[in-house]
Amino acid sequence: MLVQVLLQLAVVVSLLTLAGIAVVVGRYRLRDTRREWASRLRAATPITVVLAVVLLANSVARQVVPDLSWMIGWNLTWAIYDLEGQFILWLQSFETPALTAFFSFVYIYGYVFLLVFPVVAYFALSNTRPLRELLTAYTLNYVLGLVLYTFVIAYGPRNMMPELVDALMYDTYPRYQHLTRQVNRNTNVFPSLHTSLAATVGVLAYQTREVYPRWAIVAVPLAISVAISTMYLGIHWAIDVVAGIVLAYVCVKLAGVLVGRWAISDRFDVGNPLSRLR
Repeated sequence: MLVQVLLQLAVVVSLLTLAGIAVVVGRYRLRDTRREWASRLRAATPITVVLAVVLLANSVARQVVPDLSWMIGWNLTWAIYDLEGQFILWLQSFETPALTAFFSFVYIYGYVFLLVFPVVAYFALSNTRPLRELLTAYTLNYVLGLVLYTFVIAYGPRNMMPELVDALMYDTYPRYQHLTRQVNRNTNVFPSLHTSLAATVGVLAYQTREVYPRWAIVAVPLAISVAISTMYLGIHWAIDVVAGIVLAYVCVKLAGVLVGRWAISDRFDVGNPLSRLR
């Protein structure tokens, strides 16, 4: 079942990415990319390697993170509930089959597309800085997220109150559990990495709106929809989402500072960082 879900995910995201390339990137950027791909790849390789190492370490570390978290013992679940109250129950009171289908699609397919497409779109730019900032921000999200997951124990609404909060996506589309259980842990919901990574893309899309105005129009509402989906589906608390937005802001700002300071490839990006974005 996992292979089937992964294949379906790959097909849907690939189709969405191809549509995005046609509508957002354009033919002349693809023409330039055919000439400049090697230099762009060299520029992005260092941070790409770092991100790959972080993702690999993350997949290994998260197998032991729950045990470390319980050793530390900072269980914030009840504190989050006491502060937030019945918000998730109120949000789920608007539940309809159409909304559940929409937010389930956004949570799985829209989220992955949101992370994949800007890598392709920014690679199509002569200036590699936006691509390097994006990959650096992704790396920071995973590193800081893992640190917070290690120190903070927090169960999501559907795990804390299964008799009150509906697991809407898993009840309606149980096959998605085969996918999400590969990366999610019940005790690791603070902050919402779905939200932080989606918000990271949304912020960077807004920053590059003069270059990719159509992408900004898609990315910002989609990032907001991802954040809402995590709450509507009963996976995250609103506080997790707020923390994810804060984490995204920190990661984007840090990425902007770090990229270029220790970069070995700024010779490819002469002048104003936005001057050669096209």
